[in-house]
Amino acid sequence: MSMEDLLGALSDYLLQSGFQNYMYDDLLRSEQTLDDLRRAIEQALLDGNLLDEEMRERLQQMQADGSLDELIEQLIERLEQEDYVSIDQPHDPSRQPSMGGQVGQAQEPAKFEITDKSLDFLGFKTLRDLLGSLGKSSFGRHDTRDLATGIEASGASRRYEFGDTLNLDVTATLSSAIQREGLKLPLNIEYSDLQVHQCEYQSSCATVLMLDCSHSMILYGEDRFTPAKKVAMALSHLIRTQYPGDSLSLILFHDSAEEVPLSQLARVKVGPYYTNTREGLRLAQRILQRQRKDMKQIVMITDGKPSALTLEDGRIYKNAFGLDPLVVSHTLEEVAKCKRAGILINTFMLASDYGLVQFVQKVTEMCRGKAYFTTPYTLGQYLLMDYMSRKTKTIH
Repeated sequence: MSMEDLLGALSDYLLQSGFQNYMYDDLLRSEQTLDDLRRAIEQALLDGNLLDEEMRERLQQMQADGSLDELIEQLIERLEQEDYVSIDQPHDPSRQPSMGGQVGQAQEPAKFEITDKSLDFLGFKTLRDLLGSLGKSSFGRHDTRDLATGIEASGASRRYEFGDTLNLDVTATLSSAIQREGLKLPLNIEYSDLQVHQCEYQSSCATVLMLDCSHSMILYGEDRFTPAKKVAMALSHLIRTQYPGDSLSLILFHDSAEEVPLSQLARVKVGPYYTNTREGLRLAQRILQRQRKDMKQIVMITDGKPSALTLEDGRIYKNAFGLDPLVVSHTLEEVAKCKRAGILINTFMLASDYGLVQFVQKVTEMCRGKAYFTTPYTLGQYLLMDYMSRKTKTIH
């Protein structure tokens, strides 16, 4: 069995958002025991689509005679050997010699974490699946109508100017020299003869992804957070492999907001929080101010209207009922600041309640962005299509 196939079958479990157990207060809680992993692998083997019917029957027989556990242990060893998981075995005091009898604490269960290699693979897998659903086998960059000298030639040649990339059009350069001096050898090429290829200018983009991790993202019988995390991982993989000139930062917003390294994305979980959209926008602006890109944008994924606000003294004001005038007014002030700074805001709504739609419509009117109403399972298609089709103007 390919460990990548097994990892793909375990992706929902490995990226779980707290949908099954949300009563905690740590956003980056990542403690997962080996027993949990064993049960997840067993379920993937017996109930998933990894194996055909005949093989599943054999596994059921192995389960009956007690040999399935040994197979699962071998699969976990392979996952560790191929650097897809790292296992933390707790210290066992019973293995140390003791001079006298004593009662110690109960041994903690062994735990594991997925590695950066797993995160990279899961991001690639999600991106591949999303692009397949869009009917795209390959993808380009942010194309504009402005031309610049670069490496990829797609336009007519022109005379070389100081500062251009010397992507020399040999044929046009020689033709210019021949027209000036005639066909003779040696042929003297002057500075004015140099012709360079033009290519389509490809803009750079700084993106801050604002991910709502409030309580509502796992309520109402639907896990909206795990698909959002998968899309964020796919976007990260897309930018790193296809748009190396772009940047992507991740912000979690809840009662407050904080920037989280993309390497920690899989470990992020929801919690019993409200939605402090304003604090997320404030932090996003600070991050984008450090970036020198042609385009700056905020991509906000949320399923709820603003319901929290950080007051001047640091206290958190909360009101989940209706559109609180205090919360909304301060949040829209932050949207206005984004507009003045030339920051685009695109919002992807995972719910359609009246308060959220009304707020997002106002944001869209104020800040030249777009609003998309989508489900967790079509979120990735909308977001990637929007990102790859974004057009910007050259900054001279």
